[in-house]
Order: sequence, then structure tokens, then C-alpha cells
Amino acid sequence: MEKENDNKIQEDTDSLENKGSEPISTTDEVAEASAEDKLKDAQDKLLRALAETENQRRRFEKETKEAFEYGGFNLARETLSVLDNLQRAYQSLKNDETLKDNKDLTKFLDNVKIIEKDLVTIFEKNNIKKINCLKEKFDPNNHQAMLEIEDEDASPGTVLQEIQPGYFYKDRLLRPSYVAIAKKKDHKTEEKEKKE
Repeated sequence: MEKENDNKIQEDTDSLENKGSEPISTTDEVAEASAEDKLKDAQDKLLRALAETENQRRRFEKETKEAFEYGGFNLARETLSVLDNLQRAYQSLKNDETLKDNKDLTKFLDNVKIIEKDLVTIFEKNNIKKINCLKEKFDPNNHQAMLEIEDEDASPGTVLQEIQPGYFYKDRLLRPSYVAIAKKKDHKTEEKEKKE
């Protein structure tokens, strides 16, 4: 009987130890789960950091490529004013009544034309191209309408006059063409004018 009691006590002790060890094993599982969660979080953060680094590298490559391709964009835009002023000077001298009798004027104007052609050639070599717009349909992406001219012959929205030429730098708009576009004659306005 004493042996039976000892066995029973031993069994109770073993069952108590097992009961005590069960919470310890769930704590270990929680600790393992939290360690796995921490590992997953760290992996997620690492992947996000790698993706951000890759995006920054691509952005930098794109910006570097654009800097090489379009680095002269602002210089090209500023140089257009030189060509404009040269053309204005030519027209002003050519149309000046007091200088028309001067023999040296034609030589001077010929030299101005040569300089203008050289400048246009330099522009073309550097992918600066003039926008051809006369008799074309008005395109708000490439043209800026400065005025409308009533014209029965032209369809509405057709460019009739180029006030200032526009240019492209490669595939980008450097400056829009300032143009005058056609519009239909307003018969109501004509009738009002006749009545007055």
C-alpha cells in the first residue's frame, strides 16, 4: 500500500509538472511566433528599402539622360531672341526710306542675311527646328493665336499669318508660333455697320 501511495504521489507530481510545462511551451510558441513576425517584418522592410533604392536609381538615370539630351534647352530658348532681333534689324533697315539710296545698304543687308542663314544652320545642327504653320490647321499645342482675321476663302481655324515663328528643340516645344487665324465673316456685324 505504501508503494501504491508512492506511485500515486509520483503520478500527481508528474501531472503537476506536465501542467506547469504546458504554459511554458505556449510561451515558447508565442516567443517563436513573435520572432518569426520580427523576421518577416525585417524582410519586408529590407525588400521595401531595396525597391526604394532601385526606384531612386532609375529616377537618377532618367534625370541624367534628360540632362544630356535637353541640357541646352534654356540656352536654345535664349538664343532665339538673337535670331529674332537680327531678323527685325534686317526688316527695319530694308524698309527705312532714308537709307534706301545708300549703295552700301544692300551689301550690309546681304551680310546680315548670311549671318541669319549661319545661325539657322547652327540651330538645325543642334536639333532646333522651325515650326511650319502657314495654311495649317491651328494647333493649340504648337501655336498661340494672337488675333483672328475674317476671311471667306480660308476655313475657320486656319493659320493665315505668322507673327513670330515657333521652334522645337528635338521633340519638345521650345517656343510656340504666334499666329493670326482665319474666322468666318460675321454677317450680322456687317448688317449693323450698314445700318449705321
